[in-house]
Amino acid sequence: MSNTGSASFLRELNPNRVEATKREALLENPGFGRVFTDHMVTIRYSEGRGWYDAKVVAHGPFSFDPATLVLHYAQEIFEGMKAYRLPDGGAALFRPDANARRFRNSAERLAMPALPEPLFVDSVRELVRVDREWIPRTDGSALYLRPFMIATEAVLGMKPSPDYLYCVVATPVGSYFKGGASAVTLWVSENFTRAAPGGTGDAKCGGNYAASLAAQAEAIREGCDQVVFLDAVERRWVEELGGMNVFFVFADGSIQTPPLTGTILPGITRASLITLARDLGLTVREEPYAIDQWQADAQRGKLVEAFACGTAAVVTPIGKVKGRTHEFTIGDGNLGLVTARLKSALLDIQNGRAPDHYGWLDRLF
Repeated sequence: MSNTGSASFLRELNPNRVEATKREALLENPGFGRVFTDHMVTIRYSEGRGWYDAKVVAHGPFSFDPATLVLHYAQEIFEGMKAYRLPDGGAALFRPDANARRFRNSAERLAMPALPEPLFVDSVRELVRVDREWIPRTDGSALYLRPFMIATEAVLGMKPSPDYLYCVVATPVGSYFKGGASAVTLWVSENFTRAAPGGTGDAKCGGNYAASLAAQAEAIREGCDQVVFLDAVERRWVEELGGMNVFFVFADGSIQTPPLTGTILPGITRASLITLARDLGLTVREEPYAIDQWQADAQRGKLVEAFACGTAAVVTPIGKVKGRTHEFTIGDGNLGLVTARLKSALLDIQNGRAPDHYGWLDRLF
């Protein structure tokens, strides 16, 4: 295997693959992240040897020493991406090169070895080709892919591990939120922040999500679907949701989203929507937006729509925002015209229903 390029994967196929009729029954309503395909990809890394032992193996558990570093010091990163069924029966990934770059950047921030980008893309392609029958055919569904890397040295020492395991698992998924296109209600977190300057906010690591769970639990207790975080310094500027970027749509047709200043995850869906919006003739600003201004603009009709976006949730309208000192409805509280237009434009490209002028689709078969 090359340490800088693509790899040849040894296939050790699962002898106990899910029978076809049972698989089709599971694909009818898979939910999100609860049903897994027959296989996974694994690649090992050791200091001095580099990346080696690339395999496709049966999906199954790992065995680790209780002192394994990832369990104690959270050296772990991951990605989220999808494979889509195309109208002609083929399948494609959406912008896997962008996921590969972000995975490399996350690794560097967590003091982990950078997986070569071609190897990352090849690993995902390989798994989708092996488990191609697990890609759902129903509208709004896809095969969600979870590449991740963990530190595997068994030692209780505060240091980067010399050994790592990279893995890709796959799960057929439907809508991330119950109700599909229904608008969600957000809870403004005042007690918790997601990320601070100089931290890991722009890396996709498990610690960021673990730190958001208490705030998310608070949101659920308050009858909301998701939490929205403010900045850690002034507790004033809207940053992102627990796992999604956020956009604001104004009555003049312009769009705004918080800038990438190191505390916000650089979402691939976010970047794609900015490109699509501008090509549709919309003005897009990447500028800070205060929570008090959001409320004031919504109440006087200057702001008419807002939506969250990400690989899992795609484009999700925001209907209401609540907090200890905030409560307001956006527009009529439902899916807005601009949000619907952007969502449709994105999904049409991802699912092969519209021409891909950007070269975003990576066709697999």
